Amino acid sequence: MQMQWTSWATIAALAVYVWTAANVSRARARYKVIAPAVDGPPEFLRAMRVQINTSEQIILFLPCLWLCTLWFSDHTAGIGGAIWVLGRIWYALTYYRDASKRATGFVLAMTASLSLLLLAVVGLLR
Repeated sequence: MQMQWTSWATIAALAVYVWTAANVSRARARYKVIAPAVDGPPEFLRAMRVQINTSEQIILFLPCLWLCTLWFSDHTAGIGGAIWVLGRIWYALTYYRDASKRATGFVLAMTASLSLLLLAVVGLLR
């Protein structure tokens, strides 16, 4: 079974994860928030929340992605993965600027995860 689309989506998702973690590191240096401190100016807190939320979401996303690949379709899972990645990037960029504008990216990524899960179940039941 070929799993190229899902593999690329996984690599992209992990790249988003690393990017958000690196942004927290840069924010720590810029705003002089020395570890283990987790409080600082709003700009630092937004970077940290983006990374924490990405960590929370990737735990749901990756199993859904791979279950969809195994039981439904690699190509379909890859598309869902790309949508998740775009949603997370959208979420991060809007949250960094204005936390109140983050909802669209969050909903896009969450919809991708839940769609992948639903397709995995459909494939499993077939």
